[in-house]
Parts: sequence; C-alpha cells; structure tokens
Amino acid sequence: MYRNFKIVPNIIFGRGSFNQLGDILKPRRVTPGAPMVFVLDDVHLGRELEGRLPLEKGDLLLPVSLVDEPKTGYIDQLVARIRTECPVLPDGIIGLGGGGAMDIAKAISLLLTNPGSAADYQGWDLIKNPAVYHAAVPTLAGTGAEISRTTVLTGPEKKLGINSDYTLFDQILLDPELLVGVPKDQWFYTGMDCYIHDVESLNGTYLNEFSRAYGEKSLDLCRQVFLEDRPDKDDKLMMASYFGGMSIAYSQVGACHALSYGLSFVLGTHHGIGCCITFDQLEEVYPEGVREFREMMAKHDIRLPRGLTKNLDDTAMNTMVNVALGLAPLWENCFGKDWQQVMTRERALELFRRM
Repeated sequence: MYRNFKIVPNIIFGRGSFNQLGDILKPRRVTPGAPMVFVLDDVHLGRELEGRLPLEKGDLLLPVSLVDEPKTGYIDQLVARIRTECPVLPDGIIGLGGGGAMDIAKAISLLLTNPGSAADYQGWDLIKNPAVYHAAVPTLAGTGAEISRTTVLTGPEKKLGINSDYTLFDQILLDPELLVGVPKDQWFYTGMDCYIHDVESLNGTYLNEFSRAYGEKSLDLCRQVFLEDRPDKDDKLMMASYFGGMSIAYSQVGACHALSYGLSFVLGTHHGIGCCITFDQLEEVYPEGVREFREMMAKHDIRLPRGLTKNLDDTAMNTMVNVALGLAPLWENCFGKDWQQVMTRERALELFRRM
C-alpha cells in the first residue's frame, strides 16, 4: 500500500521575502480578538529580526529557549501560557528560528487543539484533531523541520517525534538573508544535519525514485556549500534543507539519527552536533559519506568534542541503547528487516563508547 504523502501547501522563497510575512498573515486574521502567536528563538530578542516582526495589537510574542532540546514538559508549559494569556484560540502560530523553534511552534499548534500532554502524542499518527494554522520562518538551514511532518521532542521516557500529517506547516517562508551572521559552528552542525539526511536516505532500503530525486539534488547543493566557495551558499543551503527534508519524508533516516537520539536523551546534546558526533563513528555503515563529511570538517576547521560517554555508568549507557534501538523504522531503513541481527545491543554499546 503506497503512502498518501502530504506536503506543505504554501511556500515562498527569496531574498527579502520576510518583508511579506504581514501580508501573508493578514487573510488568516479572521477571529475577533484572536491573536497571532510569534514563537521566537530567544537568541533574536533585542535584535533586528524582533523589530521586523509584523505584530499587531493583541498579538503575543513568545520567546522560547533553545538551551536544551525541546521537551514535552516545556511544550505543555507554553501551551498553558497561551491559554492563559489569549482570550480565544489564536488564529495562527508562527515559528521563527532553527529546527528547535520550528518544532516548538508545530507542537504548540497541535496541543492547542488536542487534549493532554505533548508526551501523549510521541509516535506515529496519534493526533486526531487538525492543528491551529501554523507557519515557519527558518533562520538556520539544515534540519528540514520546515518541511517535516515530525516535531522532535524529548519526553520523560523517550526522544521521539509527534509524527502526523497535521504537524506539517501550512506556510513556510524561506529568506536566505536571515542566515547572515549565524556562528560558523552552528551553521556547520545544522547544515550537516541536512547532509546526513541525504546520505541516510540515499543509502537506505526504503529508497525510491521520489526520495532519490530530492536527495541527490540536496546532496549536490551540500557539496557546493561545504566543499566550494560559493557567494550564494545561503540560498543553496536553504534549498538543500528543503530538498533533504523532502527526501526523508518519503523514505526515512537511518543509523546516525537513531544513535543521536540516544545521545541526546541522556546527555542533552543538541541535534546538529549530536548527529555529527555520531556520524563520525559510522564509517563502517556509510564509508563514502563519512569520508566526505571529514573533508568538510577539515575545510571549515571544525573539531568535534570527544569523550562524551567515557564517564557514564551502565544505566546511562543502556538507556542510550534502549532509546536508539527503539527506533525500528530507522534501523530497518538502514539494514533491512533483519536489522536486529546486524545492530545488536553490543554493537550499539560499542559505538556509544567511542563517542
């Protein structure tokens, strides 16, 4: 049975397109007294982007902290705040920032119309009610969160996304000018999330021509961005992120993302750098991809942290393995239906010990 694949219906791309955000939102302002909620990565507070937001009377500016990876409890707190401060259900939720800020915006839009805690919906297609209208404005490029049907959250028992067609944004606005000034390490780690998406998709057992078409173009753009010196690298990286997200949307990620979820759940490692730390240990699984990744690290003088797991006890190590091996679709994409014969607990533990 083929999957009936849903994508983001409205997309704007171009330098300076952020200036159109107010006009885009205007037709969505339909309920008397209903605000727009602007979910803003707090790194932008007091900076140019905050001053450019098309806030109108009654709108709510909701700064969010990305010091930690988004957690289900944090989502619940933000939803409770919106319900307290907004007299009626918002007309829209607008996420501005990197993958974490966009995931928070997606999760809020879902929890405003679905009862309970965000932790109740970690899994596949558990959401029953459509979300509040939600839009994304990425200020980092690479995660593919802008195009993904997943909002990745760390819960009390696992790190797992809310995977649903309702999670998808209704609108994305891709303005490469918003990438200017991103610190080099953050730019690299977030961009490598995209590169790793491509490698995992193109080497996976779920691969099909739909995924291949997007993945190959994304990979080509990543090579131009990270191995060449291109003046339009921000434009290319923003499109690589979009294409990479589309590639995995109709296939799946693989071993690197599964292991990085375990690392993040125990140590709180941010997603981009966590994927890089993990991918660097997977030459036996993705030999060509890892060699090229190391070329990219060398070109941009990136040095990964080492020894993250050396002082962890057996309980912590086993928790990492449990979280990683609990992501069966990712492992099946990587190794096939008999993946448990290939990625044993002992092998997963050994990989984590190297990190």
